[in-house]
Amino acid sequence: MAKTNSRDLRRAVHKRIRKKLEGTPERPRLAVFRSLNHIYAQVIDDLHGHTIVAASTAEPDFRGRSGGNIAAAKEVGKLIAERAKEKGVSRVVFDRGGYIYHGRVRGLAEAAREAGLEL
Repeated sequence: MAKTNSRDLRRAVHKRIRKKLEGTPERPRLAVFRSLNHIYAQVIDDLHGHTIVAASTAEPDFRGRSGGNIAAAKEVGKLIAERAKEKGVSRVVFDRGGYIYHGRVRGLAEAAREAGLEL
């Protein structure tokens, strides 16, 4: 069956990526989801099935500001790296979630890397 819209295409790509990526307790997965207005990031341990830390532009700290731009994605990347380091996580596997590594996804990844998270 042919994929008819960008959402279906992204989900198919995401399924392919998830076959190859897995978060472990030593190196959890940094998963990214972006919507039109917000960007969300989670550090996930797939073996135990729980989220270690999360950050997004939908949090009260970002209230009144736009969450759908590269600057906001960089702030979320910095925030997720700080929270992960507080929990003792310094190395992660980056899961771009089926999105192209460009724009907000790239901004989040680079900000997390600059804040000390090893991708």
